[in-house]
Amino acid sequence: MQIAKRIGRLGTEGGFEVLVQVNRLKAEGRDIISFALGEPDFDTPQNIKDAAIKAIRDGYTHYSPSAGILPLRESIARYVSKTRGIKVHPDEVVVTPGAKPIFFDSILSCINEGDEVIYPNPGYPIYESVINFVGGKSVPLPLLEEKNFSFDIEDLQRRITPRTKMIILNSPHNPTGSILSYDDLKAIAKIAIQNDLWVLSDEIYSRIIYDGEFQSIISIPGMKERTILLDGFSKTYAMTGWRLGFGVMKKELAAHIARIETNADACTATFTQYAGIEALEGSQDGTLAMVKEFQKRRDIIHQGLNDIKGIKCLKPHGAFYIYPNVTEVCQNLGLSDSTELQQYLLHKADVAVLARSCFGPRNEGEKEEYIRLSYATSRENILEGLRRIKKAVEV
Repeated sequence: MQIAKRIGRLGTEGGFEVLVQVNRLKAEGRDIISFALGEPDFDTPQNIKDAAIKAIRDGYTHYSPSAGILPLRESIARYVSKTRGIKVHPDEVVVTPGAKPIFFDSILSCINEGDEVIYPNPGYPIYESVINFVGGKSVPLPLLEEKNFSFDIEDLQRRITPRTKMIILNSPHNPTGSILSYDDLKAIAKIAIQNDLWVLSDEIYSRIIYDGEFQSIISIPGMKERTILLDGFSKTYAMTGWRLGFGVMKKELAAHIARIETNADACTATFTQYAGIEALEGSQDGTLAMVKEFQKRRDIIHQGLNDIKGIKCLKPHGAFYIYPNVTEVCQNLGLSDSTELQQYLLHKADVAVLARSCFGPRNEGEKEEYIRLSYATSRENILEGLRRIKKAVEV
């Protein structure tokens, strides 16, 4: 049986591979504390669930337009207009089953074979995967610990070539929890305008902020027409299983994205879209309480990790991830890299984390070792997980 060559260019998410190991060990009776998957451990707020149930009872169980129902696109347009300080029309909004299709469809629509796309590294692994899958050339942009896991603007400028067509941004950032400053965004915008580039701005964690204010590049003059804003409901409203996301982009591109959705998914489940309206326009108490709790957990895990011999980490400003430097721990334990540390902690300490290798290839000259921990788990689990890690690595 022959498989298309392009499948060989398709990557995956390390978190789901670790999840398989975790579930297998749990089935064997092991008590595993997992910091692996990036999923809120909170339930979807009741008002949102009630809206979906009402929509089902009211008969909203049939096809919708591929771009999404107009009431939700109007709600999203109002939300983005208010939060980003720009004017958004519903025709510039596409609703998708999860936020990932916005990324996939945008790459399919904007990138030809051989075109170059610059993406943050370390970063969400699907960026590189999809760029390579469509035949583009993925160009990693190193994020530097000494710059609070931002990047050097001059380095970005050097990576621009005549083949460059797009820059991908992610702020707040997975896996580091860093946030791009407004000065950095202005510098990126200048580069994008001068070189006539698309910017795909992944803002899925935009409401999970602890320090400072969220800034979007789409708000900068001259950037609305060249920015594809990716956002959704999974993280902000604990709706990962609902599969509900959206993109905001120029009207002409939105029509192409919707046509791809016609071919790929037909449409997003109609009743979940009505739940999305309630999420945006109903009570925000559930989200506010969740973010407040995440901040407390961040402080606990940040302090706890820095108290472990051989570990040092910056305090993340958004999302629910922390990205400690574990170079000294690897050296002390005689491990070659963080991938070996990931397996060591899983099998020796019953703690699941993700290695640096889960977030893209090592940058040229990169020598430090890192792991990512998601603190979307209870304070009790965090404290017990920290205790286990400390016991396992302080040998």
